Amino acid sequence: MVRQNIDGNQLKNMIISGANNLENNKDMVNALNVYPVPDGDTGTNMSLTMTSAVKEIRALEANDVHSVFEAAANGTLMGARGNSGVILSQIFRGFSRGIKDSNTLDSATLAKAFIEGSATAYKAIMKPTEGTILTVIRETAEHALKVAENYNDVSEMLGEIIRKANEVLSKTPEMLPVLKNAGVVDAGGKGLICILDGMYQSLKTGVLLEVEANGKQTDAKLEEYQQANQQAIMQFDGEIEFGYCTEFFIKAQNIDTDHLKSSYETLGDSLLVVGDSELVKVHIHTNNPGRVLELALEQGELSKIKIDNMREQHRELLITEEEKASSEAAEFKKYAVITVAMGEGISNIFRDIGADIIIQGGQTMNPSTEDIVNSINKLNAENIIILPNNGNIILAANQAKTLTDKKVIVAPTKTIPQGIAALMAIDSDKGADDNIKRMEKAIAGVSTGLITFAVRNSNYDGINIEEGNILGLVEGKIKDVGESTLEVSQNLLKAMVNEDSSLISIYYGNELSEEDAQELYDFVEVNYPDCEIDMHYGGQPLYYYILSVE
Repeated sequence: MVRQNIDGNQLKNMIISGANNLENNKDMVNALNVYPVPDGDTGTNMSLTMTSAVKEIRALEANDVHSVFEAAANGTLMGARGNSGVILSQIFRGFSRGIKDSNTLDSATLAKAFIEGSATAYKAIMKPTEGTILTVIRETAEHALKVAENYNDVSEMLGEIIRKANEVLSKTPEMLPVLKNAGVVDAGGKGLICILDGMYQSLKTGVLLEVEANGKQTDAKLEEYQQANQQAIMQFDGEIEFGYCTEFFIKAQNIDTDHLKSSYETLGDSLLVVGDSELVKVHIHTNNPGRVLELALEQGELSKIKIDNMREQHRELLITEEEKASSEAAEFKKYAVITVAMGEGISNIFRDIGADIIIQGGQTMNPSTEDIVNSINKLNAENIIILPNNGNIILAANQAKTLTDKKVIVAPTKTIPQGIAALMAIDSDKGADDNIKRMEKAIAGVSTGLITFAVRNSNYDGINIEEGNILGLVEGKIKDVGESTLEVSQNLLKAMVNEDSSLISIYYGNELSEEDAQELYDFVEVNYPDCEIDMHYGGQPLYYYILSVE
């Protein structure tokens, strides 16, 4: 039977099936990490991003394909995690733009959606890298546009799109040497194909693809992360001025978002109005949720209304964590800092040197755009500085920056030592431009080394690596492989320290004892007598040591 069109209900099932297929295969996508280190999280990040899309779609009552793609776009926008999740959110944003005013999808409209998805994703990335998910979506979209007129059956059209996507993916190692050296294809591109495969299976069979028994970890991991993050952020709240967290969607033809924002300004804080003239998500902390909903009803139909009593939640949290009961409400200041960190010791260090909010996250668990936006909205400052401390979080931080009216500065910190150096460089007496320069200089003056372990056999750039080997990385590149944590750490420091070095910092992880760390400290003390030495318990997972040399 020829299937000429896809309707909204079919598209809902297709996207949900695509998300479930990615969830079932996320470990395989994670394994495509270039380095055999325990932080391959592309599949997990993309799956968590799609989980947010599914929640929006399940709450949607409309049955036209544009509304479905718009719901998916809004869900992935706020739920985006990691660079791959942010790019995926932009692809779905482009899909929704490409089929505006369409009630169904045929082959030509599907091709148009892919073209707009590719264009939107490329626009979102300042320096696009070929050989990645961006190449896969672009070349696939261009092919779809060329062949669309040959396919009256839209399911066959989607099958051809997937065939082309796999062809492009297989060539990514030739486009990006780092992939070729590692013997893998691009993980983000593979994640996208997993989504498309799930959509195709649902379209062909008419059956919703389910999550397999061994693939039900994403929601649990997300819940665990959200609980940890809530506890970390709540300690800075003190007294809550506006007690009801109110969220809902507005569906109409011509929503005046500017009027909504101005109407809500006096009703609360942490205001977020995201969407376009047809579908808008509203988030606000208020003492009068009834009035908020009345104003929204003037604009259109409401759905997915959620009102939480934050004061009650706050009291419950304080009961379980009595040591945080003395927290004070944030006062207006010239600078406030949000930093991402993982590990009790690392978090305490950031807190001690002036961080206002610490988002729990880092390797293997990148915070979402919404997590960062919520943190921004909790602060009362002239300038809000975000320290991502991970190259895979910078895009989400910049995306969060566009979703708030506050002045936000994203410092491009890719490591914990860079974040610490940037935070210590901030001078509250100086202007924002001066502090940006001070942070950039501080970041450039730090060399970061990481000691971890190999999660699989590999050969990287001529170096044979076996599962379980100790790996030493400098600025993200493998520099040493061995059997001993201490020996690899010593070799790494030999590569990092030079005649200009003056400070060596050692942060030891949650799998090492103080006695273990003292051995490395003693080595540094003997071999680098001209350098000052700092040693701290970081408590970070995955990395035995984080080393910095300044």
